[in-house]
Amino acid sequence: MITTETKNQLLDIVGSENYDDSKAGRLVYSYDATPNFQSMPDAVISPRNTSEVAEIVKICNSARIPIVPRGSGTNLCAGTCPTEGGIVLLFKHLNKIIEIDEENLTVTVEPGVITLDLINAVEAKGLFYPPDPSSMKISTIGGNINENSGGLRGLKYGVTRDYVIALEIVLASGEIIRTGGKLAKDVAGYDFTRLFVGSEGTLGIITQATLKLVPMPETKKTMLALYQDIEAAAKTVSKIIANKIIPTTLEFLDQPTLEVVEAHAQVGLPTDVKAVLLIEQDGPAEVVDRDILRMTEICKQEHAVSVEVAETEFEAEALRTARRAALSALARLKPTTILEDATVPRSEIANMVKAINDIALKYNVKICTFGHAGDGNLHPTCPTDARNHEEMERVEKAFEEIFMKAIELGGTITGEHGVGMMKAPYLELKLGKEGISAMKAVKSALDPNNILNPGKVFAKDSRKRVVVTK
Repeated sequence: MITTETKNQLLDIVGSENYDDSKAGRLVYSYDATPNFQSMPDAVISPRNTSEVAEIVKICNSARIPIVPRGSGTNLCAGTCPTEGGIVLLFKHLNKIIEIDEENLTVTVEPGVITLDLINAVEAKGLFYPPDPSSMKISTIGGNINENSGGLRGLKYGVTRDYVIALEIVLASGEIIRTGGKLAKDVAGYDFTRLFVGSEGTLGIITQATLKLVPMPETKKTMLALYQDIEAAAKTVSKIIANKIIPTTLEFLDQPTLEVVEAHAQVGLPTDVKAVLLIEQDGPAEVVDRDILRMTEICKQEHAVSVEVAETEFEAEALRTARRAALSALARLKPTTILEDATVPRSEIANMVKAINDIALKYNVKICTFGHAGDGNLHPTCPTDARNHEEMERVEKAFEEIFMKAIELGGTITGEHGVGMMKAPYLELKLGKEGISAMKAVKSALDPNNILNPGKVFAKDSRKRVVVTK
């Protein structure tokens, strides 16, 4: 609860135009892209610079007011739902690209920069920022860093963490620290930069980031392989990697997903096959041509019924756009869409796909599977209705088995979506009690009053995902 005295202190910092505690204003930020979670904050505050963030945090720490830092709210783990009230901290004013440094191949940005705007800005200078989450048209860099976002290009280029080389962070005490720098080598002290990436706003508030860039690839080609056997498609993924080819993207879509995506995007995707692999390679022309030819041969050896290479960039972009539209297309089927991101070693993709299908049959639920097969990151997705409690019970049980199977196969409960509240009940499956205790020790040291995004990452007792309302 924010007292009148505390409200006045916050107003003195940001001004009335950047403080909103109206019911309508709070309602807008009471939920994110995750289904079944909603909770009203006490206020929504939009600081204009790092100094204001620090002053806000000092006041909130003293008054024990929770703070939820928020980008565009596109996360799928309930990571920005203000489940314990307090303030939602928006970064709409901290949205500048501060510097593109072509000599050091870096870009320095504020957290509110839209991901695609950053990508376009550096590409205009012949440079490349590879992380490309499907939400990149609206997601922010700050959100990407907090969730350690991945994307279609993660197989070859890695995830957000691999490109963050320096951070400016406001700690729970209101102190400001800076980590890393524009350096190829730096082993001075603990690696706080990597610690804060993916910490989901629970350890500190990121107010500036320096990101590594790479040269723009010379060329790229895109191909589509069609299969009447899902396991054959999955085995193709392992065989491509085993042949020492690392494509830029290696995406998997099963037939139920294809049908929905084609109805939504209408780009000519086949709907009469059991699965497709969308494969892209970039780099020097001779390398791309060689790899595309070899991958075509591998697909055919693994019983692909058809392999086609996009003839134009327009065709290739249509395929990529269709893949990125998978979630929004599936979300049209039923009122509630539960999308997860269980991840296994690439060699276990076929076993994981089979397990997902078996689990769906066991619990009589519809599960469409797509995802970044090249890095083992699958997205089993269940169209359902949260109002049907009996069905939701079956959905919960199905996903719990999926997570357990992923762990059994040497995988993890989340490859890129984060833990938030959605995965918190299952985190101990991956880390064990000792791992959870170690994480809590770090949290307690950096945020002793538990004001930074409380209620996230660390589970309460139940393994059920519940509707949170306040």
